[in-house]
Amino acid sequence: MAAKDLAPALVAFANAEGGTIVVGLHNGQVQGFEGREQKLNQLRQAPIDFTTPPVRAAFEEVGCINSEGNSDRLLVIRIDPSEVVHETQSSDCFLRIGDESRKLNFTQQQELQFDKGQSQYDGHPARFATYSMLDAQLVQFYKKNMGSSDETTRVFRARSLTTPQGAITNAGYLLFAKSPGELFPNTHVRVLRFLTNERGTGARLGVEEGTDERLEGPIPYLIQRATQKIEELVPHRRSLQSSGTFEAAPIVPRDAWLEGLVNAVIHRSYSLSGDHIRVEIYPNRIEIESPGRFPGLANPRNPLEISRFARNPRIARVCADLRIGQELGEGIKRIFESMQQVGLTDPIYRQSAGSVRLILAALPRIDPVTAGRLPSGSQKVLDILRSAGQPLGTGDIAEAMELSRPAAKARLDALQEVRLVRWVGKSPRDPRATWELAEGW
Repeated sequence: MAAKDLAPALVAFANAEGGTIVVGLHNGQVQGFEGREQKLNQLRQAPIDFTTPPVRAAFEEVGCINSEGNSDRLLVIRIDPSEVVHETQSSDCFLRIGDESRKLNFTQQQELQFDKGQSQYDGHPARFATYSMLDAQLVQFYKKNMGSSDETTRVFRARSLTTPQGAITNAGYLLFAKSPGELFPNTHVRVLRFLTNERGTGARLGVEEGTDERLEGPIPYLIQRATQKIEELVPHRRSLQSSGTFEAAPIVPRDAWLEGLVNAVIHRSYSLSGDHIRVEIYPNRIEIESPGRFPGLANPRNPLEISRFARNPRIARVCADLRIGQELGEGIKRIFESMQQVGLTDPIYRQSAGSVRLILAALPRIDPVTAGRLPSGSQKVLDILRSAGQPLGTGDIAEAMELSRPAAKARLDALQEVRLVRWVGKSPRDPRATWELAEGW
């Protein structure tokens, strides 16, 4: 590998959540670098020579046995997440998405620059935070889990939980402080259960007495406590299970709402200090709302196409170390799969000016027999109407599905024939006519 060929990977990892590159492996063979000091030096200089601004990277040589059975060395490069957008020497910008370094176009690069203004927040120093404010038992558990006996300061520095000057970052404080609420008053998770399917207001507010809980603590404990409370409050209903017997099962599968909760806690915008995470449990659904919009590269209309991009890369990395989040960019996909496996409709994401709401509805998907008679994409029409929460025109649905108007109309007509949607208008040519879900859907 030429040193300049390393630049796209360095840039891609720095622009995302950081990562590790091992040089000296090729097609499953261990080649190593023994006796090639000049090549090693060129690779070490790659961040300075071929990336702009220079990517922060730590180089380490690790002993190994090469494919020929001889002692050799590998070069391990650890890249920290960056607060700025990096380019290669040829002005190309890359972002690590899944297992590839994807080249960004001008618009995508511009959006990444906007997002970097938010993503650096978990790397800012936590004002007034000291090591005495951390939960020593939790820190020790993390170190043991990492197999490290180093001092806490060294472990924190290795995971970018301290600034270059040694101050504890917001990420380090939120992850390990005994009481994060002292500096971040709205970092709690509020869990509520409602008696009716409608939220209501004032005297008609349907919150069940004794089920409004505010859960606090460092992020690992916060997720654990919120999980226990949600499990306690989620309604169950008897249904036929794969075992062939009727058993009580939660209205929404645990894997789906748990992944939604973990995503909310890890990826919320902690810079928005005036709001908190809410988990609202209704008789027919669970809703999870967290402060902060999707990153600029994401399209909430197509959640399965959202690229991996952590607003809080340091928090995400430590949670991955603790096996709380896998840091694979598969969280949303896992939520969809969990809902589909039990025959429920796809998750719905609604984005407002300052938050994202995930809706997990205990509503059935179109049954296989009916689905076989309908045009492809008919389920998506229902999901779009559910996501909107209001009637939509044919043009709105066509735009959301990225289809022509006639193609969208054909699917709507087919759904109307099986009484899944209803057309609402004053005349066949009414320009204000809309489509809405049929009762029960």
